[in-house]
Amino acid sequence: MTQAEIKLCSLLLQEHFGEIVEKIGVHLIRTGSQPLRVIAHDTGTSLDQVKKALCVLIQHNLVMYQVHKRGVVEYEAQCSRVLRMLRYPRYIYTAKTLYSDTGELIVEELLLNGKMTMSAVVKKVADRLTETMEDGKTMDYAEVSNTFVRLADTHFVQRCPWVPATENSDPEPPPPAPILVISEKDMYLVPKLSLIGKGKRRRSSDEDAAGEPKAKRPKHSTDNKEPIPDDGIYWQANLDRFHQHFRDQAIVSAVANRMDQFTFQTQTSSEIVRTMLRMSEITTPSAAPFTQPLSSNEIFRSLPVGYNISKQVLDQYLTLLADDPLEFVGKSGDSGGGMYVINLHKALGSLATATLESVVQERFGSRCARIFRLVLQKKHLEQKQVEDFAMIPAKEAKDMLYKMLSGNFISLQEIPKTPDHAPSRTFYLYTVNILSAARMLLHRCYKSIANLIERRQFETKENKRLLEKSQRVEAIIASMQATGAEEAQLQEIEEMITAPERQQLETLKRNVNKLDASEIQVDETIFLLESYIESTMKRQ
Repeated sequence: MTQAEIKLCSLLLQEHFGEIVEKIGVHLIRTGSQPLRVIAHDTGTSLDQVKKALCVLIQHNLVMYQVHKRGVVEYEAQCSRVLRMLRYPRYIYTAKTLYSDTGELIVEELLLNGKMTMSAVVKKVADRLTETMEDGKTMDYAEVSNTFVRLADTHFVQRCPWVPATENSDPEPPPPAPILVISEKDMYLVPKLSLIGKGKRRRSSDEDAAGEPKAKRPKHSTDNKEPIPDDGIYWQANLDRFHQHFRDQAIVSAVANRMDQFTFQTQTSSEIVRTMLRMSEITTPSAAPFTQPLSSNEIFRSLPVGYNISKQVLDQYLTLLADDPLEFVGKSGDSGGGMYVINLHKALGSLATATLESVVQERFGSRCARIFRLVLQKKHLEQKQVEDFAMIPAKEAKDMLYKMLSGNFISLQEIPKTPDHAPSRTFYLYTVNILSAARMLLHRCYKSIANLIERRQFETKENKRLLEKSQRVEAIIASMQATGAEEAQLQEIEEMITAPERQQLETLKRNVNKLDASEIQVDETIFLLESYIESTMKRQ
């Protein structure tokens, strides 16, 4: 765990949950697993506050607990899961793209609350959608429920592990912490609920639809409440499935840029790859190096409706993809018109390499990028060979190689002719260790994101008074519009913010938007590098 990652985790925890949770979370990240009383002692926090902070962290899957043989419960922070909070906007936007506004709000509620029952999610989302609709229109629970089922069917949401039911006659004392279990077949099994109703609007006044004052409403006994139909069945967002979707999108985009750049009318190659990935998205585990083998006939039948290409043309495209040097698509057999797979590991390697090349070009220039690609292609080169192959003068080539060497983009390998390692009798070969370079770039990306978050917080803090004033004015205008105020009155309220203040607000908004966009772009690079490193480590 590097200092850059710890700092980024600290900023994310503080931004989402506040100082106390951040203090406990960072302490666990630094120290590893610890029991409750040790955490309270080391952080100087009261036991009650530590318990509440741990409850929040466990609710959001940021901390796991484990019961040891002596009955001691230890808590351990999941740093990688904390860093996933960076990607929350991207998860929500993906759900919106695939399942419209309803899917977006379902995923947003699950991410904001950590774990929720299906009935609670459906009611909350229906209420939120009803708020945004025109007067007289409401969102039906059944419609939201159908979208939830579709998300579960495609594995974007999954059940949380639960405590198995035990018989009351069991004489053994209960364990110090519950042991949660879940079987794979139940992970995406949606309970059969008959949720009947529509979303409700929040009322600004204290009177309900019948005009009855709030104080005179009869108090309902809590005993009369209906039991929750899916009580105990909690759901969470399946982040691995979202990552699988991001990876698939990156592969399709890479194929489109490489194979379809000369065909302006159609995106045939990328559409074939997209179809293959869509067919295997549920059957292929997220960490698998290859997709499941698919026959040419299956691919042809699964192409989008209205995509008019013949079977012969499809076979030609598949052969073209299989023969490509990048080897995104491979042929695994000849049955069914030919069996094809997508080599996910090689695809991630190519994407990570392209990212490194892009960074070298932006940082050191096109001539350094030429040397980098050359060393990457030839595996090992001496300095004289680099000068000759790249056709760059010796002095410039030496300078460029040392720049990239000091930046850890390339490495130097010594091969001695004699045991004494004398420089005159040693070969010095330049090489690119992609895994090492990817780790170095990932570390820098973490530092960049932390700097962006700190800058955004600084900008907001500096203009805190102005932002509060702007929010007050907007609230007054909204309440006056609701009561049917005249245009002149609204104009008078708007003039409470002077022209220089308005300009300052516009500048702040522009700067914050730029910083937010930069965070998302850097996170895209982080995702590619993390995926490549994870895939490589699993193969070793």
